[in-house]
Amino acid sequence: MICVALPGLAISTDQGQLTGHGLEGFYRAGRRILSRCQVRVAGHEPLAVQARMTSADRARFVGTLRVTPHGGPDPDIVVERTRSADGTELITLHSAAARPLRLPVEVALGTDLADLGAIASGTVGPELAATVHDSGLRWSCAAGASSVTADPPPADAIASAGLLRWDFEVPPGGTVRVELRVRLDGAGPVRAVGRAATSPLATAQATGDDPRVRALLATSVADLQALLVRDPAHPADTHLAAGAPWRCGLAPADALAAARMTLPLGTRLAAGTLRTLARTQITAPGPRCGMIPGPRRDAGAHLPPGCTGTEATLLFPVLLAEARRWGLPDQEAEELLPAAERCLTWLRTTVGEGPYLSDPQPGGPARCETQAHAHRAALLGADLLDACGRPGGDGLREWARKLRATFRRDFWIDDPGGGRPAAARTPDGRPLPHLCATAVHLLDTGLLGGGAHAPGLLDRVQTEQLARLLGSPVMDSGWGLRGLGAKEIGYNPFGHRSGAVRVHETAIAVAGLAAAGYEKEGAALLRGVLTAAGAFGHRLPEMYAGERRGDGTAPLPHPAACRPAATAAAAGVLLLTTLAGVRPDAPAGTVTLRPLRGAPLGEIGLTGLRVAGAPFSVRVSRLGLAMVEEAADGLQLGV
Repeated sequence: MICVALPGLAISTDQGQLTGHGLEGFYRAGRRILSRCQVRVAGHEPLAVQARMTSADRARFVGTLRVTPHGGPDPDIVVERTRSADGTELITLHSAAARPLRLPVEVALGTDLADLGAIASGTVGPELAATVHDSGLRWSCAAGASSVTADPPPADAIASAGLLRWDFEVPPGGTVRVELRVRLDGAGPVRAVGRAATSPLATAQATGDDPRVRALLATSVADLQALLVRDPAHPADTHLAAGAPWRCGLAPADALAAARMTLPLGTRLAAGTLRTLARTQITAPGPRCGMIPGPRRDAGAHLPPGCTGTEATLLFPVLLAEARRWGLPDQEAEELLPAAERCLTWLRTTVGEGPYLSDPQPGGPARCETQAHAHRAALLGADLLDACGRPGGDGLREWARKLRATFRRDFWIDDPGGGRPAAARTPDGRPLPHLCATAVHLLDTGLLGGGAHAPGLLDRVQTEQLARLLGSPVMDSGWGLRGLGAKEIGYNPFGHRSGAVRVHETAIAVAGLAAAGYEKEGAALLRGVLTAAGAFGHRLPEMYAGERRGDGTAPLPHPAACRPAATAAAAGVLLLTTLAGVRPDAPAGTVTLRPLRGAPLGEIGLTGLRVAGAPFSVRVSRLGLAMVEEAADGLQLGV
């Protein structure tokens, strides 16, 4: 159970007690500032009876005790603990006893001040020695110091044992409370960006025949708010951290992908993300000039690690172009345009005279998804340049046209089953025939003016075959899309890129299939993810096992998955807004609706979205008909 309000985290098991084992503890900026917090009342630990997340940054634990001698089997003390990512824990004791009680309460505290990387690798040292400090305890080491203060102050604080003690007199039916505050020395209180009035994300809501849509959107938005981070040097700009607990920093490709999927919640997050990453762009002369730097990423058993910097560089102009369609003000778009131009110049320079973009450069394979990202960047980038009166659009479109012609020949593998796209082409030109979920990016062509989607790399027949493959049991696990086909060599249901269901790719598949007109396959994937979300309390992890869904089964969690994760939470927004098919063109003053005609979840209403800088609400009937219920003044419904 992970409470998130970055830079704060609180990680617990469902037992409530923090024992110091595993990842348990309070964290600030990646350092564990408290690892142990164990409550004993009248010498006994409460019996855990319930644990649940009450919000993205808070968890509630309930335990019971029987302290009255010869009182029968019923508990007479309820211990409630509310744990928050901001470093506070409220311990409340409710008495149901018929007489006054004297309750001795002990809280055992400790920490190792270890950083998250050391905890993950199992190289942490022992707990540090405590000292009495103010109304609590303090620990310090070369890396820093943390403290816990208590209100009311304890009657006794024993540093050698790490104990705080109270003696409470509780009347019949009475209640007593202890509040603990955990702080990292030199750091102020945690002020979560998402809880501020200036949060860049609209708090959209969903209603409908299927009650799960309300919970999924509410949880997704709350998780996105919890993962918001300010650029320290430019606090007006916010972006999304990749996920908790493992990736609480900036991951450029993930931040851009998540910001793109959350455009229905407004363009402010996209603008902040773009400005933050523009400041990291390489501008020094050389082959990497124009790139947004990013780390390597595992690509599974059949391909070498890929460069997330390549993906980020190609996503940058796409996000800017689409944010402008959703209503990004012209002034902000103009300020970001030079950085987008450098991304597009890098693309054309790196490709040179050849049709394909290798990744990583130089000498790497030409990956299927990289060509899809590059093709989309070229077309949406050309559209952006034209709209802003900049040159270069015609050259990008011509390169994209040539890429389409060669891709349909070189990347399509004919076989008795109807063919499939190659996962990649090796440097010597051999196609790799593995059926991967990364092929979904071929369906994600991007939004142009008038609500039209850009052309894709596949022709109509190839697109139909890809849709059939994505909807087949080898790819659709019943919980979402497997990263690698179940019949492929190297398939592993827990493999990061070789079989696990990645929620982001499944959402891209649903949106792409719907846009291409293959609603049956898209709806099946949508229903699978929605069912999986229920098993995870509607807080989708970035991935989970790709094992086949069966009667009475539930999706298996992946032990290394972030939860919450930016791309998974943003995927919840994309999945539900795909049902309405909202395609805005704010510069033209229009919005087009392309709802799923089959209405796979029945009637659904989405309120609190943002189009052209104003609230936007839409409802889709059980017949698949969409109606705008709220929109900006002057916004016209496109045809």
